Amino acid sequence: MGTTEPFREDPGAPGVVASRPGGLLDVLNVAAILLNAEGRVDLWSPQAEILFGYSAEEALGRYAADLLIDKEQLDTVLALFAQVMEDGESWAGVFPVRHKDGSVRPVEFRNMRLQDDQRDYWALGLAADQATVRQMERDLSLSAQLVSQSPIGLGMLDTDLRYISVNPAEERMNGVPAAEHLGRHVREVLPFLDESFEAAMRDVLATGTPVLDQYTVGRTAADPDNDHAWSVSFYRLESPNGKVLGVATSSVDVTDRYRAVEEQRRTALTLQRSLLPHPPPQRPGLDVAYRYRPAQATIEIGGDWFDVIPLSSDKTALVVGDVMGSGVGAAASMGQLRTATRTLADLDLPPAQVLNHLDHITDGLGTLATCVYAVFDPHTAQCHLSLAGHLPPVHCHADGVHELLDLPTGAPLGGCGIPFATTSIHFRPGDQLVLYTDGLVETRDQPIDARLEALLDVLAVLPGHSLDATCDLLLNSLRHSGDHDDVALLIAQAGGNSADEAISRQEGPVAG
Repeated sequence: MGTTEPFREDPGAPGVVASRPGGLLDVLNVAAILLNAEGRVDLWSPQAEILFGYSAEEALGRYAADLLIDKEQLDTVLALFAQVMEDGESWAGVFPVRHKDGSVRPVEFRNMRLQDDQRDYWALGLAADQATVRQMERDLSLSAQLVSQSPIGLGMLDTDLRYISVNPAEERMNGVPAAEHLGRHVREVLPFLDESFEAAMRDVLATGTPVLDQYTVGRTAADPDNDHAWSVSFYRLESPNGKVLGVATSSVDVTDRYRAVEEQRRTALTLQRSLLPHPPPQRPGLDVAYRYRPAQATIEIGGDWFDVIPLSSDKTALVVGDVMGSGVGAAASMGQLRTATRTLADLDLPPAQVLNHLDHITDGLGTLATCVYAVFDPHTAQCHLSLAGHLPPVHCHADGVHELLDLPTGAPLGGCGIPFATTSIHFRPGDQLVLYTDGLVETRDQPIDARLEALLDVLAVLPGHSLDATCDLLLNSLRHSGDHDDVALLIAQAGGNSADEAISRQEGPVAG
């Protein structure tokens, strides 16, 4: 049959289903020949014409032995034919067959006796090219050995995600015998799997695009008391004719590496947290809330930091920065920059001068960093800010207006040598300043302008919330479990101090 569409829409339903050309029987090109009791050809399939070169018109009615066998092999072949017809035992083996073009080719045969309703005997011969059969045998043998001896867990599931087969390594990983996998849904065998894994497999079935090295942690019956980690890949299985058979899984146990990396991560995170400030002291005319959240989808911590630094005359420095890179090195550089920033802040320098000095220090560390440095003076109700390649802060006015501050962006710290600028804004009682690192807003699939608008949208629905509630809502609204970057978030709100007397004298932003 030449149709490429099945008779039933459900490939798992019982009934007649057509297969597309290119299946196993097509690859083997099995020929069928029916001989009568005298050995004459009575039926001749199209595959026989391909295999032997003779058309049906040329073969029908002729003695098969005369047509296909050289004289040297004739007696042997006739004896085998007589034996099959006499005792009814099938015979399988190789015949040297003469092709129409004169060449002699080894052909795999299986001969068997048939009986019709008149009690007459017939001989059915099924034949395939020996070279093709041997290649298929070698391929199957090699595949079987690779699967059975592979240290990688291998499984095959049908289109309903029910197990068809697993190799010994998969048995050991799952702690479930192969027989108890078969016919069971993947969730029944591996209940710890996240729903995203089943969704990924269904997507692979639908699109044919493999999913590589998806990472998961959980427990199986092999070791129910301890977490293990696996790197899992999914591939769609197709027959030679393109029919979707199911999905294959390959799993590598990476528990030792996972535990080593987790220990390294804990060490680095402990180092980073030890370098971050303790809860800042109460500052005159200023309330502060902050959050630090490490990345959830990576094994390394970053170099994000924040600080609240008391200055003379009741002023307060607010700092948020981000050292580029990740791991222990980034955390160590962050600690050095934080210490340097505190030292420079004690000199009561304008923000731009502080960043100029930090630029030289960062260059000596051989790294790059972004930073926002702000100084709030409660007696003048002003905040003086400078940026070093950092995203703009948000100024939330007490009257409900929210704006991204239009400040000179500057270059990242690290030896660029570009001077920094200081900008002054009025910071009245009830006003808030939101400082953050890029992990709060940046994603891999949305432009940064859209994400900054999303930040403003979240802040717009927060009037009356406490600073802590605002921090939590920003993180919950803008961050996701799969984000790959750390976040430092600092929100400061001006209180009603002696600044009330200065408000009437201050109008409009002042460039520094």
